Amino acid sequence: MSDVKVQFLFDFGSPNAYFSHKVIPGIEQRTGTRFEYVPILLGGLFKLTGNRSPVEAFAGIRNKLEYGRIETDRFVRKHGLTAYRFNPNFPVNTLQIMRGAVAAQVEGCFEPYVEAMFAEMWEHEKKLDEPAVIEAALKDAGLDSQRIMRRANDPDVKQALLESTKSAADRGAFGSPTFFVNDEIYFGKDKLAEVEEEIMRIKAL
Repeated sequence: MSDVKVQFLFDFGSPNAYFSHKVIPGIEQRTGTRFEYVPILLGGLFKLTGNRSPVEAFAGIRNKLEYGRIETDRFVRKHGLTAYRFNPNFPVNTLQIMRGAVAAQVEGCFEPYVEAMFAEMWEHEKKLDEPAVIEAALKDAGLDSQRIMRRANDPDVKQALLESTKSAADRGAFGSPTFFVNDEIYFGKDKLAEVEEEIMRIKAL
């Protein structure tokens, strides 16, 4: 059985990253393989690659955004994601909460932090670019808000997020969610089935 490394490059500001986060546990259970969550800054990745959000890129295309909403509704129904709510504050500047994700890695509370931020963004419709809102969300999750927010401003944490984002671009990423199965890249929540197939293929070698 061959070793397999699976990475999930994410930014809390992406609804499709949220959807992926909710589906990943089932894939982990079926494959016996844990996904490594890698924080990136989507705005920074867009700048590095010349990409734009779908809302901007497809704004002038008739029926394109409407179809995107149909596809989202279909995914929500398929996976029973009844807690999902489109955030009326979208797009949200995620710089502070993505730095917070790196800080949470350092502080040893990464998994509850990720769970809390995805829920606050895409279930509770919070405007997570305001420090007071972020602090309240962390407290509600039982996390040390002051410690995490203070750590998020460390130069090493800021640099780590920059490097992670640059590395993502260098490896071929241009948006979130992006997945790597070893060195094979996949983009988008609709590729999760292929990600699962590739994991199983490698494990069978």
